[in-house]
Order: sequence, then structure tokens, then C-alpha cells
Amino acid sequence: MNWSTAVKVARYHLADRFTFVAAPLLVQAFTFAVNLMIFVGAPVPGPGRASYSGALGAIYVAFAVLGARSISRRLPFALAIGVSRRSFYAGTALLAGALAAVDGLILALLQPAESATGGWGLRLDFFRVPYLLDGPWYLTWLTSLVGLALMFAWGMWFGLIFRRWNWAGLAAFAAVQIAALGAGLGIAARTDAWHGVGRFFTDLTIAGLTGALAVLAVAMLAGGYTTIRRLAI
Repeated sequence: MNWSTAVKVARYHLADRFTFVAAPLLVQAFTFAVNLMIFVGAPVPGPGRASYSGALGAIYVAFAVLGARSISRRLPFALAIGVSRRSFYAGTALLAGALAAVDGLILALLQPAESATGGWGLRLDFFRVPYLLDGPWYLTWLTSLVGLALMFAWGMWFGLIFRRWNWAGLAAFAAVQIAALGAGLGIAARTDAWHGVGRFFTDLTIAGLTGALAVLAVAMLAGGYTTIRRLAI
């Protein structure tokens, strides 16, 4: 692996700084502004209570789209100028980690600002999410970093599936994941295991969940790497 080439690939992506740097933050800023406007007209919760919008997920969706776009729009040209599949994939994964670290830090640092202003004067908890992003800033940063990187890697894998098998492959890939989720839910229902599942997640700390998500992100990257090795452009 030529890591200098991987760094060049990351810089190649960043030639489009608006898409990879500005766009996710603008999406989240727009979502935040919309929520502020909605909550301005809503009754302010009483003391000790807050309203959770759940709209912080917009930036995670944006990262999944970025991951897919990094493959669909940029892989063919990179291969055409002689970049190896391995170097392109490593460079794109390096970019994903860097973007996730920076944007995750921004999300983490906005929590103290939100707390200091009483939820922007509306008791709105936008950047604090119960259980998931509700601890010390460094843990919130780590969880955000892992979550954003996971979504980027997932998007990359979708982009690679589309490049190799087009829309039919993409539909089949999505169907397999939905079927796997449905099978898991079905097994839990048939074996009356919901109590155990609920207890597992109740006992699982956010640090433990972050570790599990990190393992899942690595699995996503491994799946994408296996796919790109056999990809013909």
C-alpha cells in the first residue's frame, strides 16, 4: 500500500471542497434553522424539561450520500489516470475518517453552546440526543466520529455495488439488508427474546455501543474493499 498515493486521493476528493466539506454542514445548518423556526412557534417546555427534535440525523444521511458520491462520480477518472483500486479505496477511507473527526468535533462542541443558552432560548435539545450523544464532549465526539464514518463507509459500499451491478444489484443489496433485519426481528419475536434484547441495550453503555458501531464500520469497509477488488470500470 502506497500511503502517499492514498493521501493524494484524499486531496483529489477535496478538490470539490463544497461537496465534501461545506455541503454536510450546510445541510445540518438548514435543518437546524428549520427546527428553530418550528420551535419558536411552539410552547416552551416547563422547567426541567426539553424538546428533542431528532433532526441531527440529517448530517449522517449526508455522509452516506457523500460516501456513495465519492465512488460513483470519482472512481472512473481515478482509475483512468492510473490510480490503483487499493489506493483509491484507502484514500477515500482516509478522507472519511478525517471528515468524520472534524464534523464530529463540531457537533460535540455545539452541545455546550446549546446548554449555555438554555437550548437556544427554547429548551430545544438539537445537538444533544438522549443516550446516544448525551455524555462528556469527548465521548460525544468519539460517538459522532464513529457514526459519521460508518455512514460514509456504508454509502461507499452502496456506490461500489451500483458501479459493479447497476440498479439491479443495488436493489438486491438493499433487499438483502432489509431481509436480514426482518429475519433478526422475526427470530426475536418467535423465540420471545425481546426481553433479553431490551436488557442488552439497557445495560450497554454508550462507550460499548460506540465500540460496536466501530466494528460495524470496519465490516462495512471490508465488504467495500472486497467489492472494489473485483470491480471492472
